[in-house]
Amino acid sequence: MNHPSFDLTGRVAVITGGKGLLGRRHAAAIASAGGIPVLWDICDLELAEIQKAYGSRALAMRVDITDSEVVEKAAREVAKSLGRIDILVNNAANNPKVENSSGREFSRLENFPVAQWDADLNVGLKGSFLCSRSIGAIMAEQGSGVIVNIASDLGVIAPDQRLYRKEGVAEKLQPVKPVTYSVVKTGLIGLTRYLATYWCEQGVRCNALSPGGVENGQPQDFVARLSRLIPMRRMARMDEYEGALLFLCSDASSYMNGQNLVIDGGRSCW
Repeated sequence: MNHPSFDLTGRVAVITGGKGLLGRRHAAAIASAGGIPVLWDICDLELAEIQKAYGSRALAMRVDITDSEVVEKAAREVAKSLGRIDILVNNAANNPKVENSSGREFSRLENFPVAQWDADLNVGLKGSFLCSRSIGAIMAEQGSGVIVNIASDLGVIAPDQRLYRKEGVAEKLQPVKPVTYSVVKTGLIGLTRYLATYWCEQGVRCNALSPGGVENGQPQDFVARLSRLIPMRRMARMDEYEGALLFLCSDASSYMNGQNLVIDGGRSCW
């Protein structure tokens, strides 16, 4: 029997980046506990498909989270339609590629495009700020709410650039994990601490979840390299963050605030 403190029956949860790999897993986890997922994404989402997957009250909305007016309007629409907003999962983020069609040097710090920097921070940090500002204010008026920021183990440790090395490629052309990923995820942990104390007296908590890498069809040599850096000797399965997310969204974590829950198979211990 499920523990009652994990029950989310009737609670409304806005999930940004809802069309992405983890966004859909977050929605499934929340729906499985009785919650009502509201998926926001810059891409179109089919409402019928979302309601079939996550329940008849689930919503799908096209929302540009980098536009403050759009975010404010969407937040009001959700609150009006469903009566309240109980949970915000700041999940949306760009994941800049290590390599792209312009060449492997794209990712290196010396050549990383300023336009890409701006785009990545706009989505990952500005977007999370705008969503937290609008939805957090609604929660504060209600007297309760939970914000969960999806950070990363790379918000805690530096990327190990050896994972991306290519044989026979000159040093200055070696691909690396782009700088913006670490900056955004580290920034989200800082935002978490700020929000945790800002509306605390109004009953709004904020914590971060920092996942490690999820195995999802990456090249086997990359998976093997990364697995050697993890004490558990493997990457995460797609469903292995659902319990942690439910913990952070529910009353099971009612006395947890301003913390960063790292689920990385032990990688950051080394």
